Amino acid sequence: MRTQVGIIGAGPAGLMLSLLLHRAGFSSVIIETRSRAYVEARVRAGVIEHWAAGLLDELGVGARMRKEGLVHEGIEIGINGERRRIDFKSLVNKDIVVYGQHEVVKDLIQARLSQGGGIEFDVSGTQVDRLDSDQPIIRFKKNGESHEIACDFIAGCDGFHGVCRPTIPAGVLTEFERVYPFGWLGILSESPPPSHELIYSYHDRGFGLYSMRAPNITRAYLQCDPEEDAKKWSDEEVWAELKRRLGPDGEKILKTGRVFEKGVTAMRSFVVEPMQFGRLFLAGDAAHIVPPTGAKGMNLAIADVLFFARAIEAFYKSKSTALLDGYTKKCLSRIWKAQRFSYFMTTMLHLNPKDGNFDRRRQLAELDYVTSSKAASTALAENYVGLPVD
Repeated sequence: MRTQVGIIGAGPAGLMLSLLLHRAGFSSVIIETRSRAYVEARVRAGVIEHWAAGLLDELGVGARMRKEGLVHEGIEIGINGERRRIDFKSLVNKDIVVYGQHEVVKDLIQARLSQGGGIEFDVSGTQVDRLDSDQPIIRFKKNGESHEIACDFIAGCDGFHGVCRPTIPAGVLTEFERVYPFGWLGILSESPPPSHELIYSYHDRGFGLYSMRAPNITRAYLQCDPEEDAKKWSDEEVWAELKRRLGPDGEKILKTGRVFEKGVTAMRSFVVEPMQFGRLFLAGDAAHIVPPTGAKGMNLAIADVLFFARAIEAFYKSKSTALLDGYTKKCLSRIWKAQRFSYFMTTMLHLNPKDGNFDRRRQLAELDYVTSSKAASTALAENYVGLPVD
């Protein structure tokens, strides 16, 4: 098999890259270890930045998002029960769309297959080779048969635990990581959310996040120990704690319902530099992880592949390698700004068990400043809706 760009991973990054390359007139093949059913059912957070929603529209895959997604023109920040709103529309004249990542994946798969694009699901034994040559190779097995794809380039969109990053020779990459001393106990429930917009709530008992997947599906989180066993929390205990951290009116505005998913997510930040080696280019979670507080994960992945697609187009149309050579620098400029913002949101809103009274007072002062200063609120809004991708 022969293609211009071999893509490993059928998540948002790999699928979006394939669509971008198709639009520009270039061939690609995606291989994915999981089944299509698994990939489409894998629930992830779904905050789509303003520019990313526009890109989905531009590619002709935004119709269902616009019909079913929830447009948010701001967020609320709670400070021990007192909620203050950050108005994105008035501050930066932009909004975001809440639309599940798995729904985005469904739309991208459908679009790519309707274009005749190649996606190989349920593969095993994936390997990449000859990365420092001008014709790298992807090897894999499907239905017991061995296959090989000759490529001009390989895009490693296979996530943090994928095969691409570990294939890069030792000593090439530098890793940067921060592990946070807390996690999130999350639930999905058949119940209406307490607000039509997200609520980020700082509380003396710990952080709480109140979100939604649909008008009748609530997604909520409680700060907890990263080693917490979700099974030890009864549904009643979770609801009671969510109401406490929401504030005095929590009992009134937070409606309970059947909890159909419950789990604990540890929180960390991770970045690898560089994001390329030879003809292999990493994108998305293969190169970076952000804590979910800033809602940047999927958006960063889409930005990575947008930059890569532009670089591929420049290479084939003008034989220029300038954008390919500068891929890492271009991506990292955005990634580190997103890491900064995610760290800011995370440390402002969570209780660090190592902090003392001074740090608690400092957090409260920062929350008060961010929600009362137009300049500070504008900076938060600008970062939340998404920085420019030009």
